[in-house]
Amino acid sequence: MATETNSEVTGIVLAAGAGTRAGGPKALRLLASGESWLSVACTALLDGGCSRVVVVLGAQEHMARPLVPEGVEIVVAPNWERGMSESLRVGLAAASGDAALVTLVDLPSLPASVVRRVLKGSGELRQAVFDGTPGHPVYLSAAHWIPAADSLDGDTGARRYLASHGVHDIECGDLWNGADVDGPG
Repeated sequence: MATETNSEVTGIVLAAGAGTRAGGPKALRLLASGESWLSVACTALLDGGCSRVVVVLGAQEHMARPLVPEGVEIVVAPNWERGMSESLRVGLAAASGDAALVTLVDLPSLPASVVRRVLKGSGELRQAVFDGTPGHPVYLSAAHWIPAADSLDGDTGARRYLASHGVHDIECGDLWNGADVDGPG
């Protein structure tokens, strides 16, 4: 079933990590233009069709907070050191509406067109794929929030849950390459 235009979808930006491979939290990163990665991610979700956006902060959240655009909600993962699973669990708990669309802060070139395509796809679970490689954003209908959160552990996301519950791949390689930015900036 395709997402209806009146569906309420919460966009979730996971931005709680310490960014150890990147030399510091990615939530604090800026583009050369001075725009924060947080702002870029939130804009992509809103422009792509999410009805509200929640940012999950953790490491150095007091410094990242001012980089979150006005009107975007902030939640803090108090146990962010436990990894992506904790951030995703907190994000899903803050979601409302019919579905959640999850992305990562380290995708500073995510276009709104990818968000739109995933939202318009079919299935209760969807993930953007780029030339067949799974990536973000990931769509979870509200019925999957609690079971997906209960399945999470460590520094991994919901990939195992998605695979075991029939995720629909939404090819987006014609729109973008899906690459995240892990190194120092």
